[in-house]
Amino acid sequence: MAERLAQIGATFTMHYCTRSSQRTAFRERIAQSQFADRVDFHFDDGPADQKLDLSNVLGAPTSDVNVYICGPTGFIEHVLKSAKALGWPDSQLHLEYFGAKPIDTSHDEDFEVKVASTGRCYKVPADKSVAAVLIENGIDIPLSCEQGVCGTCITRILDGQPDHRDMYFTSDEKAKNDQFTPCCSRSKGKLLVLDI
Repeated sequence: MAERLAQIGATFTMHYCTRSSQRTAFRERIAQSQFADRVDFHFDDGPADQKLDLSNVLGAPTSDVNVYICGPTGFIEHVLKSAKALGWPDSQLHLEYFGAKPIDTSHDEDFEVKVASTGRCYKVPADKSVAAVLIENGIDIPLSCEQGVCGTCITRILDGQPDHRDMYFTSDEKAKNDQFTPCCSRSKGKLLVLDI
């Protein structure tokens, strides 16, 4: 992301937090990059003056600044809690988890998805994802994480109520029920109509 932002001339600062400098992925690549002067490293085992001070880094929200967070769940939750305490709205906080939490699938049931462009319906059994069923039937769904953390497979919903199991959408976005992640999310009813 930083490489792309630098390429298009965007203004940004990157704060990279790791346990130690020795365990920091891409450290040399970042040090050699055109945006190296915009990166602050924060190491758990480093001196106190280089530790991440979220209240100072985040400050008060402004409408032209967005915060992008990725990492382990505990780290993301800490940054989100700090940002919200400073008044940052959900719409300016964007996140990507490294992995999804396990979900209890023991009560999953079959349902159908309807592809709006063709009118064809496909049964989604309890042990398969919507994405898997669509791909098996020749319908292209872009996938990456297949855990509901990256947002690659987002698909619009025209009718029905999704059972959101992703970690990508905010609570407000989930409440709209107008899109979902077919890699892991399911349906609360017997039918979802997809804008495909």
